[in-house]
Amino acid sequence: MNRLWFGMLVVVTTSLMGSSFAVGKIGLAYFSPLLLVGLRFTLAGLLLALWVRKKPLPRSGRVWGQLGLIGFLQTAAVMGCIFLSLRTITAGESSILTFLNPLLVVIWGTLFLRVTYRLSQWLGVLIGLCGVFITLGFHLQWESGTLFGLGSALAWSIATILVKRWGVRFNVWVMTAYQMLFGGLLLLLMGVTLETPKLIVTTASLLIVLWLAIMASIVQFATWFYLLSQGDPGRTSAFLFLAPFFGVLSGWVLLGEVVMWHVYAGGLLIFAGIFLVNWTFGPQKQLLASSHAAKAKA
Repeated sequence: MNRLWFGMLVVVTTSLMGSSFAVGKIGLAYFSPLLLVGLRFTLAGLLLALWVRKKPLPRSGRVWGQLGLIGFLQTAAVMGCIFLSLRTITAGESSILTFLNPLLVVIWGTLFLRVTYRLSQWLGVLIGLCGVFITLGFHLQWESGTLFGLGSALAWSIATILVKRWGVRFNVWVMTAYQMLFGGLLLLLMGVTLETPKLIVTTASLLIVLWLAIMASIVQFATWFYLLSQGDPGRTSAFLFLAPFFGVLSGWVLLGEVVMWHVYAGGLLIFAGIFLVNWTFGPQKQLLASSHAAKAKA
């Protein structure tokens, strides 16, 4: 893919990911956590399913099951854990834990996709991870929300590997629509059974749901899945380190949070880590051969 185009898509998807933490935090004043995220993804899935109704759908129960599993992990598990974590830890701390995902993707890619990463790439992941911690203030408190945050990272990393292995079987828009719809319906069910539902309907709350459903879900997920389909999942996922950086900036814009010096210092480390993961890799043939071998085996 053209690097400029790739870079533009990365900025779009990671900025939408990051800003959703701040917007979601605002939305908790009007909705209970699981109900908010359930409404978000059910609405997004329905709208997108209508738009892709004429595109080819999966033709076997097995493939539908694979799509449902992606929806459970990528939407229900990840987003449910994130919004539950926001009850006891800050949005910044939740994003720190969620975006451990790139490190886990590199581990799973090594173990299950047999992708070979150089030491410099592993170093880039660790440097980027350090940048995230520095960006968000050098601290992390251990609460019940911490476990939910770790759960979101684990579910997301597994979903990333499954999208890489199974994604070629789906039209990217069909996969985006139905994984969000499956996950959203499950979250709605959880929202009315596992918590006390809260719903305050105002112009502001409707705008929040629409933004989360259309921009932070349909546009963001489709762009992310497209990027994953175009390259190695470990290298692509390294760009997720940008999302907490955008999350801090959106908190500054939307919530009036002060941007401290450590945000800029952490941002430099994040960019350094991304550079190491994406530009100091071994011979292309070795990486491509291992990737093609894994695809052929799959």
